[in-house]
This record gives sequence, C-alpha cells and structure tokens, in this order.
Amino acid sequence: MSTATTIAAGTYSADPIHSSVQAGVRHMGVGAFRTTFTDVTARLTSDDDGLRLDGRVPVRSISIHNPPDFREHVVNGADFFDASNHPEIAFTSSSVELGADGGVELDGELVIKAIAKPLHASGTWREPVEDLAGGTRTALELRAVVDRRDWDITWQAPLPNGEDALGWDVTLEIQLELVKDAG
Repeated sequence: MSTATTIAAGTYSADPIHSSVQAGVRHMGVGAFRTTFTDVTARLTSDDDGLRLDGRVPVRSISIHNPPDFREHVVNGADFFDASNHPEIAFTSSSVELGADGGVELDGELVIKAIAKPLHASGTWREPVEDLAGGTRTALELRAVVDRRDWDITWQAPLPNGEDALGWDVTLEIQLELVKDAG
C-alpha cells in the first residue's frame, strides 16, 4: 500500500457524537449479536514521526441495558469485562498506513482487562475536508476480528447440539470522525 501524505501535521480528536465502536459475535450458532460502545475518546496525531492513533472507551458505555441482570453480568462479570476492576478498553497504535487508494492498515496493542494483545485492523479513511464550522475533519473506518479468549472473556454455555452458545471470534467495527484541534 502506498502511503498517502494528505493528513496535515497536527492532532485530530474524535467527535464523540459521530464516533463509536461496535462489537459483533455469533449467538446461539445462528444469529449475530451486536453491541455498541459510545463515549469514544481517540486521537490521530500526524507529525515528523508519522501517524499515531490512540483511543479509549469506557466499558460502561456498552449499549446493553436490558435485562439489567444481563448488563450487570457483561459489564462487571469476571468472565466478561470486569469493569469494576478494569473500567476501560484502550488501544495504542504502533503503525498507521494510509493508502492513496483510501485504504488504511493499522497495527497496535488492544488492552482489555489489563491484558495487552496485538491488534491488526484494516479499512478506509477519508481525506480531510473543511466542515460547516470552518474546522477540518477526516474519518477512519476500521475492522478487525479478535478471539475474545485472548482477553480472558471466557463465558460459554453448550447448546443442545454441542455447539457453543456464544462465538469466540468478535468482529470489531470502529467508526471515527476526527476533528483537527485548533492551534
């Protein structure tokens, strides 16, 4: 992938209204269960050292609300996120490559429950544009598939046919609309 040079130097911060992280997992062997994390904090930095992306999302911002006991199990259960002890999910990039064709490849470290594991994501990016308020915006749309067991998210139940009730692979879809910081 040829690296694009159209992100001007500076820091771009996630617009919290237009940024989210979605997680999807196979459910009961047939359907797909999806949930969204909001309250995304992310920064894309462009300088002489290249591009860097870092971000955080609070576990409690998960869109699961009902039934309340299920939310409590997912948010605070030790076999899910254990948010009482590990309140956020974090990511720090080691490389970000923007292609002239609009593609993006990203590598870094994803931290869940204080467990850091490598993450590779790919997707698309949009060249910066001037917004209605006179600022500059760009966007990244990323996708990655991870095995939740790598972060000790291990809840499972067998179905009558012997298959697992909840898939091990989780598809992450990250939408970041980023605004260039003034200054």
